[in-house]
Parts: sequence; structure tokens; C-alpha cells
Amino acid sequence: MQERKPLSPKMDIVFQKLLGEQKNARLTKDLLEKILQREINCIDLSKTTRVTADMPDDKMGILDIRAELDGVEKCDIEMQMIDQKGLIERMLFYWSRLFTEGFKEGEEYEQLQKTIVILIANFKLKPLKDLGYHTKWKIIDEDERKVILTDKLEFHIIELPKIQGKEEEDDALLDWLFFLDDPASERAKKSMEENETIQEATEELNKLKDDEEMQRLALSRWIALSDYNTNMSAMKKEGLEEGMKAGIKEGIKEGKKEVAKELLKMKLSIQDIAKATGLTEAEIKALQD
Repeated sequence: MQERKPLSPKMDIVFQKLLGEQKNARLTKDLLEKILQREINCIDLSKTTRVTADMPDDKMGILDIRAELDGVEKCDIEMQMIDQKGLIERMLFYWSRLFTEGFKEGEEYEQLQKTIVILIANFKLKPLKDLGYHTKWKIIDEDERKVILTDKLEFHIIELPKIQGKEEEDDALLDWLFFLDDPASERAKKSMEENETIQEATEELNKLKDDEEMQRLALSRWIALSDYNTNMSAMKKEGLEEGMKAGIKEGIKEGKKEVAKELLKMKLSIQDIAKATGLTEAEIKALQD
């Protein structure tokens, strides 16, 4: 029997399985400490929505990881495989829902807890084209002081394609990012030898390749992603073709109007101009105005 290849950890369903379960909380805690650049004492992953075998194969739902940090802060972590419209607005929407979750009428606003949203993207975001692979966002004023209005909103955006060429950089977060992007890369292999947590993550990932249910779910997810990309490409191509047809048609019509204007200057009758150009008499009369 042919040995199965390890699943890709940047496939969102694999990412959630690998880092969204409490038994692997040590791994998730280490990744978050590298992203947030601070120590985390404890992490609770019990609110993550679990993927099951009866998940519809054709759905493009969001597979995120919900974490509670040190019993207080809320954190949503999402691995996004494809670029979709309104991605930043969606992050704001998720943050607002998570921020107000559990808030009861009559409670004081000060009781609302810090909420963090982390996006790990398998593509480059156009608005961030001149920025690094990891950016951190808060609400600040626009003058030179850069005063932070509140620490209760925090976004982190990581763009995996931007790590290429940084294999030699001394950044502990890169150990994780190269592992997520490609566990077979030289940087990931080196990290496995030097980083106990990355080695443990690799072992857990290898276990998933022998999980029949996980293999089926991952295959279904790949098919759903491929179908989505194929449909979007087809729609884009169809839209482009229709646009070109409409543009050509409009261009021809504008050309006929220019000819009609010249014929009007030559004092030809509207009926004769209509026969010559194919324009309606109403369209030709409108050119006289």
C-alpha cells in the first residue's frame, strides 16, 4: 500500500484540527506567544467549533480557532486559503461579534474584554503590499504621537507568501510560519531539530495522515476550494468576455453616431442616414440637439 503524504498544515481544516484542540494547547500557546510577542499563562480552546464527518462537502464556511487567553482575553485565529472580497471588513465583523459575545444588558462597558483577531493568509493582501509578513493593528490617532485609543481591539495579519527569502532571519515566529507553509522546507526541517514545539507539531501532523476521517474531510475541503476557484475564474472570464462584447458593440454604435453627425452636416435626410448607419430616427434626431 502506498504511504500517504502528510496533510498540509496551511489547509484550514488541517490547521484547525492541529491547533484547535485542547490536547494540542501547548502548540497553540507557543504559536500565539510568537505572534503576540508576550507570555501566555493558560489557553482554553473549548469554544472552537469542531469539524465533523457530516460537514457538507460543498460549503465554504470559515474554519477558525477560538481561544481564551489567561481566562480573560478572547482570540480568534483563522487560516484563510483564498482571497475574498471584504476580508478586512469581515475581520471587523468577527471582532465585533466576539467582543460583545456574552455581554448582558445592564452590564458596564468596562467589563468588555480585550479581543484579538489573527488572520494567517495564504496570499498577499493588496492594501498591505509594501508592508512586512506580519503586521499588527490597533486604533491610534493620526498625529505624530500615535496614541493608542484602546487596547481592547487588536488585529494581526500574517501573509505567508511574504516569508519567502527570509529563511535565514532570526525570528522565532518564522519557525512556525515556514512549518505552516511547507513542513518539508529546509527552514522547517531545521526548526524541527532545534525547536521542541515544532517537532511536536510535526509529529501531530504526521498522525493526521493516518486518520481516515481527516483524510476525507481534507479531500472534501480541497475539492470545495478548487470548485470555488474554478467557478470564480469562470465567472471572471465570462464577465470579461461579456464586457468586451458590450464594449465592442458600444464602440461600433458610437462610430455610427459620428458618421451620422457628418451626414447631418451634409444635409442628408434623417431617413437616408438611418438606412446608411442602422441607427433609429430617434437616435439621429437626438444628435441634432
